[in-house]
Amino acid sequence: MTDTTDRPTPPPAMEFETYRAPRNQWWDVWDQFKTHKGALFGLGFFIFALLFVYLGPLVWRIDPQFIDIRARNSGPTWAHPMGTDQLGRDTMARMMAGGQTSIAVGLTAMALALFLGSLIGVMAGYFKKLDGLLMRTTDLFLAMPLLPLLLVTIMLFRDPLRASFGPEGGIFILIVVMIGVTSWMQTARVVRAEVLALKEREFVLAARSIGTPSHRMITRHLLPNVMSPIMVSATLGIANAIITESALSFLGLGFPSDFPTWGRLLFDATDWLTQNPERVIWPGLAISLTVLSVNYIGDGLRDALDPRIRGR
Repeated sequence: MTDTTDRPTPPPAMEFETYRAPRNQWWDVWDQFKTHKGALFGLGFFIFALLFVYLGPLVWRIDPQFIDIRARNSGPTWAHPMGTDQLGRDTMARMMAGGQTSIAVGLTAMALALFLGSLIGVMAGYFKKLDGLLMRTTDLFLAMPLLPLLLVTIMLFRDPLRASFGPEGGIFILIVVMIGVTSWMQTARVVRAEVLALKEREFVLAARSIGTPSHRMITRHLLPNVMSPIMVSATLGIANAIITESALSFLGLGFPSDFPTWGRLLFDATDWLTQNPERVIWPGLAISLTVLSVNYIGDGLRDALDPRIRGR
C-alpha cells in the first residue's frame, strides 16, 4: 500500500468569475417606478388615451364633422357607442378629435413652460448677479391672477391671430403661448434650488478650477443633474395645461364651436344635461382620468429618480 500522508494537497481549482456588464441606471429607475401601483396605472391609462385619440380614427372612420340630423341627440347605440350631439355628429369621433387637440395643447405648452422655467432657473442659480432680478420677476408672475390674465389676453389677441393663422391655428398658438408663459414659475424655483446646491459640489468646483467656460459648465455638469425635477415638472405641466385649456374652452373662450376639444365638448353638452347626461360624462371622465394619470406618473417619477429612495 502506498503512503500518501506526505503528499502535498493539490491546489483548489481556480474559480472564474463571470463578467457582468454594469447595469444601466434607467433599469433601476424602472424597477423603482414599478413599485408605485398608481404610477403604473397612470402610465397604462395615458398610453391608452394616446392610442385612443391618435390611432382610434384609423379604426373608427366616421368624420367628427359629419352631420346626421336623423340621429341627433341619440343615446349609445351600436352605430354610435357614445351617442350623438344635437346635430347628429358622432360623439366618439369627436372625443378622438378633441383628445388630439387637448393632449397636443398639453404637450406643447408643457414644453414651452419647461424651456422657460429651466432657462430662468439655471441662470438665476448659476449667475449671482441675475438671481435677484429673475426671482423677483418670478414672484411677480406668481402673484398675478392667472385666469383673469388669460381671459383678457385672449380677448385682446384672439381676432388678430385668427386673421393671421386661421381660426384653429391662431387659437392654438394663443392658448399654448399663454399657458406656457404663465406656468414656468414653479419649474424655475425648483431648478434654481437644485443649481444652487450643485454649484458647491466638488465636481463643479473642480471643473471651474480648470477654466471650464460657463456655457459648458451648465450644459455638461448642471443640466444633466437637474433632469429629475425637470421631468417631474413636465408631467405636472401636462396636467395643468390640459385643465387650463379645458377651463378656457368651457368658458367659451377657447377653440371655435365646430373644432372639438374635451373642454369644448363639455361646454356644448351642458345645455343637454337633463336629456343626454352621458354627453357630459364622456369628456369629463377623459379630462379627469388623463389628469389623474399624469399626476400619478409624476409622483412615480419623483420617487424613481430620487437616489435616496431608489433601491429601498
